[in-house]
Amino acid sequence: MRVKEGSKIRNLMAFATASMAQPATRAIVFSGCGRATTKTVTCAEILKRRLAGLHQVTRLRYRSVREVWQSLPPGPTQGQTPGEPVASLSVLKNVPSLAILLSKDALDPRQPGYQPPNPDPGPSSPPAAPTSKRSLGEPAAGEGSAKRSQPEPGAADEDRTA
Repeated sequence: MRVKEGSKIRNLMAFATASMAQPATRAIVFSGCGRATTKTVTCAEILKRRLAGLHQVTRLRYRSVREVWQSLPPGPTQGQTPGEPVASLSVLKNVPSLAILLSKDALDPRQPGYQPPNPDPGPSSPPAAPTSKRSLGEPAAGEGSAKRSQPEPGAADEDRTA
């Protein structure tokens, strides 16, 4: 899946989850470059949390991108004819690029960038140890038996408004 800077994570995840739910689909690749690299990582982490047992291989590289800027054409007040060439500036930039392979099948653990499936249970699983419940009147653990201050009987209420 090609992740772009303007891609919506919910749209990417809906498609990826539906694709991986099919038995014929065994793997998916998220790829993005430049400002989309963080979104690429986010998509992979969300899918790993939703589908347990995914093996991961991450590849990081740099992609050469040529940016060309052209100056605005001269206006009629500058005395130049409209047919003259416009000055341009060309810059070659190395932009980080990321590709993350998530697979249902086992991958070679000796590959650089390999991560085994997460052994931790997801947040939707029940907690390991049951928590003890307390009754309504019973103080919580760590709370002392501090008494609440109550007005003495017969004391007059004071008006504290200014």
